[in-house]
Amino acid sequence: GSLMIKPARIFDRDFEWQQLAAFAARDRGQPRLGVVSGRRRQGKTFLIEALARETGGMYFGATQATETESLHLFAETLAEYVQAPVPPRFVSWDEAVTYLFAVAGSRPGPVVIDEFPYLSAASPALPSILQREIDRAVARANSILLLLCGSAVSVMGRMLAGSAPLRGRASLELVVRPFDYPLAARFWNIGDPALAVRHHAVVGGTPAYRRFVNDDSPESLADFDNWVLRTVLNPATPLFREARYLLEEEADVRDTALYHSVLAAVAGGNNTRGGIAGYIGRKAADIGHHLNVLEDCGLLRREADLFRQGRSVYRIAEPLIVFYQVVMRPRWGLLESGRAAAVWQDARSRFSAQVLGPHFEQICREFAVAAPPEIFGGLPAEVGAGVVADPAHRTQIGVDVAVLAPANPGEPRRVLSLGEAKWGEVMGVRHVERLRRARELLAGKGFDTRDTVLACYSGAGFDPELRASISSDQVLTIGLGELYKPEE
Repeated sequence: GSLMIKPARIFDRDFEWQQLAAFAARDRGQPRLGVVSGRRRQGKTFLIEALARETGGMYFGATQATETESLHLFAETLAEYVQAPVPPRFVSWDEAVTYLFAVAGSRPGPVVIDEFPYLSAASPALPSILQREIDRAVARANSILLLLCGSAVSVMGRMLAGSAPLRGRASLELVVRPFDYPLAARFWNIGDPALAVRHHAVVGGTPAYRRFVNDDSPESLADFDNWVLRTVLNPATPLFREARYLLEEEADVRDTALYHSVLAAVAGGNNTRGGIAGYIGRKAADIGHHLNVLEDCGLLRREADLFRQGRSVYRIAEPLIVFYQVVMRPRWGLLESGRAAAVWQDARSRFSAQVLGPHFEQICREFAVAAPPEIFGGLPAEVGAGVVADPAHRTQIGVDVAVLAPANPGEPRRVLSLGEAKWGEVMGVRHVERLRRARELLAGKGFDTRDTVLACYSGAGFDPELRASISSDQVLTIGLGELYKPEE
């Protein structure tokens, strides 16, 4: 059968809509469970509410409430869905779920439960009750479609893991992620790549943030500073307090002060476990739990060093948090009292060094992940950063964008590309020399570097001498134009 047309009000999200529409086109005689997760503000509710509306399904948005109140609200929504004159009175979720399965199999559309973690937090038995009813529905050829959604990424992840009741029951697991950087620029109607990078370093690819500032996009590079003052540094916009809420909304976060200190450490460039511990004055062993919680919530990512076994660095996954930690948190009182212009003036060099520089490197890594095979002469299997020790010169060479081919057992690992990224620096011959040296050292460590492409990524352009000297070697120069090349 033909799949539902995506409503025009949903920007992009074609892949996600396809998956949801296919899920909603039920096959008779088989119950199906779907799980949709993703961090807050990515537009999950927008998608699944549209799905319920288009298919005549049921949408129930859970809130933080007692079990009794939740049951009462659920009964009201259910009554509307099955067109019952009075809502049923449920004493327990056991009753409610049994009733739901009895009536929903013959109704159109899926039953969507949004913010499911709120319900399971107040009623821990709920996942087991659902599992029991799904298994019974298989035996009774009941073709109910149940879609559970939630933002507490850690809770949603655990729901289908190892020994969890619903493990192996889901036929759809969809993660709704932020827009990637080229799509984010289109979404905000920004055509100038130099402006797009700065803008993305503040709000990233989270679609809801556009609504938080009443669709106010910076008009030009000259308008950027004013845009920052009008939006993220303006106490009257919801975006102003958002970075603080992102932490407070996570169920597992107790002592928020310590978590903020951990994020501040990472935003300030201390991105190893020891570095973070040193910055906040704790022992490395004492912050393991906090790092795990932040990783679980999707606010921190741990990335392996591609050239040193067992070494890894932490990066903040949400640009807005980096901006908040570097620019806003140290001057919070002044910002709240409306002194944004003075704070921004003072913070601009920090913004450039601690926010824009690292963010540009991240954009370059994302470019490499999505690069077609002809750019590096193969399909990237792993993209990351890495450090190559240079004992002869007693230094270390940091490689910002390392691209590795898939590992083949028994063969040396192929390095497709070694790249350096500089946001504010015109790149020249010496940058290529460092990459050549790194390539030579990696060959000595047993990597296959015969076809390694050296890549310079710059936000400020390239030295004409570099252009002249690269004919002999395979050196790519990737500027803002290439990073934001319009999709053919």
